Amino acid sequence: MLSPRDFHYDLPAERIAQTPAVPRDSSRLLVVNRETGELHHHHFRELPSLLWPTDILVRNNTKVIPARIFGRKKSGGEVEILLAKRLSSGSATERWECLTKPGLKPGQTVVFDNVDLEGSCAEITGFSRTIEFNQSHTELFESLEKIGHTPLPPYLEWHGDDPQELRQLYQTLYAKVAGSAAAPTAGLHFTPAVDQALTQLGVEIHEVTLHVGLGTFLRVKVDDITQHEMHAETYSFSADTAAALNAARQAGRRIISVGTTTTRVLETCFDHERHQFVAGSGETRIFIYPPYRFEAIDGLITNFHEPDSTLLMLVSAFVTQPNTAHSFTSFADTTLGAAYQVALQQDYRFLSFGDAMLIT
Repeated sequence: MLSPRDFHYDLPAERIAQTPAVPRDSSRLLVVNRETGELHHHHFRELPSLLWPTDILVRNNTKVIPARIFGRKKSGGEVEILLAKRLSSGSATERWECLTKPGLKPGQTVVFDNVDLEGSCAEITGFSRTIEFNQSHTELFESLEKIGHTPLPPYLEWHGDDPQELRQLYQTLYAKVAGSAAAPTAGLHFTPAVDQALTQLGVEIHEVTLHVGLGTFLRVKVDDITQHEMHAETYSFSADTAAALNAARQAGRRIISVGTTTTRVLETCFDHERHQFVAGSGETRIFIYPPYRFEAIDGLITNFHEPDSTLLMLVSAFVTQPNTAHSFTSFADTTLGAAYQVALQQDYRFLSFGDAMLIT
């Protein structure tokens, strides 16, 4: 039985990056060979020289919305609401799964200043609330642009005065499809210069969509990780992308996933019986931890993740997969655990605004 503590390491607070590297591609890049355990130190701008011309990159094009809003109950008292996942959309109303502080009771209504927006609590589901807003999809997003704040993980402290600056910093340059409560942070390192160099090299870049929701904010609270239930997140995987990746797989080309969110989409949409990608959209609850046999990807670009987290469990599964003779016992005893210790010793920056890894 694996527990969250099997994926623990000590992360000093000073190693948590509070701002991104400037420019973005000046962040450091630790290259990890899963087979040999070799480590090499680079910067992200060198990524094109580390990939092969035949490689395929797949990225998550979700766009973070200003999903954190502050209002007041009609009955009195301030309320903070985090919009996590759209549940339904009508011509005049939107229903979202939300976190609220304090917790709302069914029937309670929240109003917001400077916009004609109200939200009523329809039901309670575990720790979240279903909120019905009195605006259409377009109207609600216009309201969010006026009064919303960019949601940040609890380990990030933003002290700037310009909310637009934070919206740009906590957003990939290729973000297109609005709907996330958190950024797919492995993509924050890409710049137009890196993309241009990758294209000139011959690397193909494809996109999927996964809107990051409450799963990002939830810790594993059970002793046996197999009993942990991932929160459902909405994804979309197009027929064109599926066809391109299937052709690449048949040609023996490597598929490199940018981030754990992209990885979860690709593994969700890979038919393990037919050994091919299948287009589709919907919700995924896929939870990847050791031992897990990856078939959708050959490489992974990712950041350094929090101790005990589901993100670290996924990356641990990917790094340990080739070494089938040795079962996973604890993070500290793995190639990835050794890489993290080297990164800490070498003053790498961790978590959302931190440095990156290329694992092949």
